[in-house]
Amino acid sequence: MAEITMPKLSDTMTEGVVVRWHKKKGDVVATGDVLAEIETDKATMEMEAFDDGVLKEIYVQEGQKVSVGERIALIGDDQETISSAPVQKVDALPKRIVHPQKAPARGPKPAEIQHAHQTASVEEGYSQAVPKRTEPVPEGAKGVRVKASPLARKTATQMSVDLARIEGSGPGGRIIQEDVFTAARSKAAGPVPVPAAPETESELIPLSPMRRVIAQRMVESKTQIPHFYLTVELDVANLLELRAQANQSLAAAGGSKLSINDFVLKASVECLQRVPQLNSSFTEDGILRFTHIHLGFAVSLEEGLITPVLRNAERKTLRQLSVEAREMTERARAKKLKPNEYQGGTFTVSNLGASGIDSFQAIISPPQSGILAVGSVVKKPVVNANDHIVVGQRLNVTLCCDHRAVDGAVGAKFLQEFRTLIENPTLMLL
Repeated sequence: MAEITMPKLSDTMTEGVVVRWHKKKGDVVATGDVLAEIETDKATMEMEAFDDGVLKEIYVQEGQKVSVGERIALIGDDQETISSAPVQKVDALPKRIVHPQKAPARGPKPAEIQHAHQTASVEEGYSQAVPKRTEPVPEGAKGVRVKASPLARKTATQMSVDLARIEGSGPGGRIIQEDVFTAARSKAAGPVPVPAAPETESELIPLSPMRRVIAQRMVESKTQIPHFYLTVELDVANLLELRAQANQSLAAAGGSKLSINDFVLKASVECLQRVPQLNSSFTEDGILRFTHIHLGFAVSLEEGLITPVLRNAERKTLRQLSVEAREMTERARAKKLKPNEYQGGTFTVSNLGASGIDSFQAIISPPQSGILAVGSVVKKPVVNANDHIVVGQRLNVTLCCDHRAVDGAVGAKFLQEFRTLIENPTLMLL
């Protein structure tokens, strides 16, 4: 008998939500079968069975939130009974990421249903039949309907005021909201509760696990990491020309084209090799400098942001980085990245150039020491070496550093190397 517990599917995960069960109690399961879908702080993943057997118990219902390590189901042999068989705790295994689904809404409780029936309106502009009284109803009073506006009925429900005990001051003796307020004031001393704001003025959107973790980590980053920012403007005329030539050849060969971001990723890798202080993490015991470069790049999703990681990027050519980044971007947007493909980055590139942003400052992703914010290529008048005003192609990049691990001079050295590579892009092909 094996007790399945909620696994830790990301480094920041503390709890998960059971979105949907694919098996029900009593079903026979085989190794690799999908048992359920689990929503984590990063994505929604399918959870597969780790053994053959029968699903003996389901402890967590759909839509329920569970802390990491808590039991969620029980698998055993067909002949085993829960009371007799020894139980072994086993973490569930992730299979793949799927499209997130909304957790089913909680059904109303019996008391809520009864209350709704008692307070439901029969027709617009009139309230329900007189609710049950705590004292005997005078003879002939049963079935009497009380005239009340919809807002008065709603306010009376919120304030637990009996409409049958209110004398209306509106047209034809109709009860209006002010009558409910007056009754509430006479019912209990103290300030009258303020009714909820009209539903049309605002909407509360629940936080998804991804958005909640993004909020927590960004607050952590800005409150615990002393950021400083260095910005440079680069001449990308040579890069654009080289890219155009390369893409002509790639198109003729049936290959995918290179993007400006591909060159940015490659230049970042080269700069991290030349200035390894940026490929590090600050700890209380010292600065942890990484041997390999695991380059993250931000990908925007509808529900938040995810950062796929190009592992051992220092071993890959410009073309290899381009192909891998494009493939990982597609899988990220299709919710098909595995946890190890978006965790463990040592430096990050965030590019908003495609969104028309000229320049910006990014927030460092803990525990990294830096992130490079890349804007869009802008045409603007510039002064050339002959003091002539010409049309230039310019790109703004901002390096954001953790001042605990990186000093200003080190950040400046990184951008100097970055300028050399971007303005002389053939160096990245060597």
